[in-house]
Amino acid sequence: MGRSVIGYPGFVGGAGLASSGPHRGLVVLGLTALLGLAGCAGAQAPTAAEQQAGEAPRAARVSHAAPETPPPVTPKPKPVGVPPAARQAVEDAYEAVRARRWDDLGRLAPLAAADPVLGLYPRYWALRQQLQNRAQPVPDAEVRRFLADSPGTYLNERIRADWIVAATRSGDYATALAVPALADPPAQARCALLLARHQTGKRARASEILDAFRYNTDCFALLDQAAADHVLDRKELNGLLRDTLETGKQRNAGRVAGGVFDDAAMVQYAALMKNPRKWLESRDQPRAGVDVELAAIALSRLARADDRPEAARYIQQHWAGWMPKSDLQWVWGQFGLVAALNVDPEAARWYRQSGAEPMTDYNHAWEVRAELRVAPQNWKRVAAAIRKMTDRQADEPVWRYWYGRALAAQGDAAGARKYYESIVDEQGFYGLLAAEELGRTPRLPAQPGALNPGWIAQARANPGLQRAVALFDLGWRREAVPEWNFALRGMSDSQLRGAAEFAREEQIYDRVVNTSQLTQDVADFSQRFIAPFEGQVEAKARLINLDTAWVYGLIRQESRFITDARSRVGASGLMQLMPATARHVARKIGMKNFSPSQVTDFDTNTILGTNYLNMVLQDLDGSELLATAGYNAGPGRPKRWRAQLPAPVEGAVFAETIPFTETRLYVKNVLSNTVYYAMLFTGRPDSLKARLGTVGATTVTRTARP
Repeated sequence: MGRSVIGYPGFVGGAGLASSGPHRGLVVLGLTALLGLAGCAGAQAPTAAEQQAGEAPRAARVSHAAPETPPPVTPKPKPVGVPPAARQAVEDAYEAVRARRWDDLGRLAPLAAADPVLGLYPRYWALRQQLQNRAQPVPDAEVRRFLADSPGTYLNERIRADWIVAATRSGDYATALAVPALADPPAQARCALLLARHQTGKRARASEILDAFRYNTDCFALLDQAAADHVLDRKELNGLLRDTLETGKQRNAGRVAGGVFDDAAMVQYAALMKNPRKWLESRDQPRAGVDVELAAIALSRLARADDRPEAARYIQQHWAGWMPKSDLQWVWGQFGLVAALNVDPEAARWYRQSGAEPMTDYNHAWEVRAELRVAPQNWKRVAAAIRKMTDRQADEPVWRYWYGRALAAQGDAAGARKYYESIVDEQGFYGLLAAEELGRTPRLPAQPGALNPGWIAQARANPGLQRAVALFDLGWRREAVPEWNFALRGMSDSQLRGAAEFAREEQIYDRVVNTSQLTQDVADFSQRFIAPFEGQVEAKARLINLDTAWVYGLIRQESRFITDARSRVGASGLMQLMPATARHVARKIGMKNFSPSQVTDFDTNTILGTNYLNMVLQDLDGSELLATAGYNAGPGRPKRWRAQLPAPVEGAVFAETIPFTETRLYVKNVLSNTVYYAMLFTGRPDSLKARLGTVGATTVTRTARP
């Protein structure tokens, strides 16, 4: 069985979502997953399958569940009366938190309490700060009072998680274990609970620890205690360290290494991480297990050398005879990974030297991608690489599709058909491709019946959704999104559709899409592929002969139709323009008196965004595939990726082997979005394979575009 951790390939500068399957349980989740944000605009939550393997999700399979009994239709609830002074106190408290003026919260919280919608927030912020301040005693009595005053709310759940962490950090394990259970504890609380249980006599198991582990303070505390108590054996600790090194996060790797090696070995570890070749040249044949592990790590670091072939020759000449076979195979797997992430044609050759050594899910995926880029493709090797995966990873739509392709290429049409049929109902990139492989005309799923107004009325009256809307109205998206998502817990399909319609009424379009995508037995494409702004986007696209469906597909992925969306890297507006890009396009099209402050204005953003998309499209030979990748990663990158192709490839292969996780997912989502929008707008079938086309190699790698 394979190991399964996905790392973040920071050592090649790629953008990516870190995620995993079940390798000893280790999963790496970024802040985007915790905040419910992802993508360029920070508006789309990463899905479960993306968290498993960095790829597109399985969509809900549409079934024919019995209709639900709708609630009675009630009048729209009257707006809750909010005393202006109380709401102002909430807003002042928010600014105090941003400015870290913690003392102000004690004064503002009582004033804000009169706000029946958001009045708990200042009190929560003050209490959270006390819980996070290790210099103060844990305010147990105040937490209990808060919990009594906030039953069933998102903040109640949040403060319980914070309380568990604070109590465990203070050594009050009994209190941590007595906190009312959380439905879905965050990583820090989960590790804190395991540590509290372990320290009170119920010893944590290795599988539990590795399953809970994330790279945060409380999980490291659990790991350190588990290592000290010999809960994890040497093999498990070494595996965790190797997987952490693969993410490219050296600080995290150093923390894990501290639990693996003693002080003397840590000195050697620091030296090899600084200069692995120099360290290796000073060593003799490894004798003890710790020496083998240090040598394996050092050899794997040579994969990052400027001259990988020379580094590989050095290993073959000086170390291959000294290292155990499995350790050497792991090293070659690291050479394959780094080469694949740099679109090096030699990646497959190094992967083939890794034999059957189990790897992380992330690495198994890249072995398949490396084989897909080989010219001519060896589909037998593609299939063999997929068979090395864990069952869970191999069951993901991406690998079921490529395994079907491999079977078809080897003449097993019946076997291929079986794999295509298993994913053809997936509403996304691979479902669309599978349908075309089966020769079926792409079509939209049947639209469910009209939603009973009672479900919308129920959503309007939901206190949690009302709180979220109030937060959205204040522009506090970071607080609003989790409030909204918490309120959706346990909702039926009809309730979710009602909540999505409530979001549409409030013009919170990202919640329309994301809420509707949670339904299990119906797929309401009028919500999932909402097309707001009443033709204004279409007008901008038609001015320069751009495909409106493509523009909508891109906006849906970029910002989820949030006009004032801002990304972590500074992109803004519906079409997520970087400041330099906006200035470049404004200058090229002769936009007079352009100011960066205008970039979130609807008209300005869509004019600049569509023009930039068109410029990138023309620079990249009219290929929607390449232009979509260029819009996300910069137009120079797809040119460089093309330049390293050994031969022309079908567009699906090029998309699959984009080395930046974020860009790869982005391209797949934008182009599948485009197909669905095209069918919605025209009422006619549309072909994803035709849009992907074929990508040929080129020697042109320069671009004038930012």
